Amino acid sequence: MESKTFYNESLTEHNVHPYHKHTLEGANMALEGVNPSCGDDIVLLLKVEDDKIVDGAFQGDGCAVSQASTDMMLDLIIGKSKDEALRLADIFLRMIQGKASEEEMDELEESSILADVAHMPARVKCACLGWHTAKEMLEKGPGCKCEACHE
Repeated sequence: MESKTFYNESLTEHNVHPYHKHTLEGANMALEGVNPSCGDDIVLLLKVEDDKIVDGAFQGDGCAVSQASTDMMLDLIIGKSKDEALRLADIFLRMIQGKASEEEMDELEESSILADVAHMPARVKCACLGWHTAKEMLEKGPGCKCEACHE
């Protein structure tokens, strides 16, 4: 029961008061992520210098799970190298599939509370939206040519 309460409190806090939901001056990478089944639509913004994510933010709207998961993800990947952020995204996505070890899940810190989403098929895409968006952007590398970077 205690973990369920923590899940609800943490999810609610990140949804109602997302620390990373704002514009980001100096962002040099951006990518839109859309989940049409739920109506989630985010733009992930990262500032990457010397292969390190030095800052990040997101904008857009969506359900509580997508917004909270994206905010938690940014808490975790800011300050990490691109390779480390990609590794954490891989762990998160495997966790949602029920394929990550306990040790790997520990590396996800607060984001690991979303493991139960694996049992809620309608929410899987919501929880993964920010992570998939970050993974796609980081794999494309610097010089992202998406509209948000070149408005």
